[in-house]
Amino acid sequence: MRICRFSHDEEVSFGVLDNLDDQGELTDNSIIAILRGHPFGELDPDGRVIAASSVKLLAPILPSKIIGIGKNYADHVVEMNSELPSEPLMFLKPNTSVIGPNEFIVLPQQSSIVHHEAELAVVIGRFCKDVPRERVAEVILGYTCANDVSARDVQQNDGQWARAKGFDTFCPLGPWIETDLDPTNLAISAYIGSQERQSGNTKDLIFSVVDLVSYVSHQMTLLPGDVILTGTPAGVGPIIAGDEIEIAIEGIGSLINTVKDAQ
Repeated sequence: MRICRFSHDEEVSFGVLDNLDDQGELTDNSIIAILRGHPFGELDPDGRVIAASSVKLLAPILPSKIIGIGKNYADHVVEMNSELPSEPLMFLKPNTSVIGPNEFIVLPQQSSIVHHEAELAVVIGRFCKDVPRERVAEVILGYTCANDVSARDVQQNDGQWARAKGFDTFCPLGPWIETDLDPTNLAISAYIGSQERQSGNTKDLIFSVVDLVSYVSHQMTLLPGDVILTGTPAGVGPIIAGDEIEIAIEGIGSLINTVKDAQ
């Protein structure tokens, strides 16, 4: 099932997407069954069905917090001239960094080196704390695509990651949440235009989705809608104004954003 968040006739709603093509992309026949309220717990359709082409897709969730995981693919650790972590390396991104599909990534004036990072994002579905590994599946609503945009020069200058990864627009999410997905073996790619920049697979995660959800929940309480970014494979690189960035994850779809300079 694909759950989306969208605006239509000045109303923001959640809905269930249907009639996508074989590649999981929208078509002229795609429809949305509108939900009452939020998608946590039992879904409650309100009876309305509208054409997906008539809405603006938004970020599929507005989390209370975004927990990023650094250095979680060995090839990325190598390209960053770093060392493999012995346990998940956590950082936080503010929810004000979230944007949705087809919205602009804005390059801040404080940075001259901004990178893309393609990532699988886990969306938490229920209040949870200290989740044992064998119960992780119970607390996950689903998965979406993410771009952990990062200001590398700021990151290096600060010696930590909060500002570098926390600028407004630095956490594109979308285009929807896929609830029926095995996250253990998914191709993940990033493209600038037609040029492939990143190509990896979630089977190469150092710490799996199960590892991460359990670990993070032992450090802090997770709320419905919270997002865990699972790390990025090798190939991260600079983005500039005018670039169109596509984050594609097998079984989910593509998240596309364009880059522009701050005004």
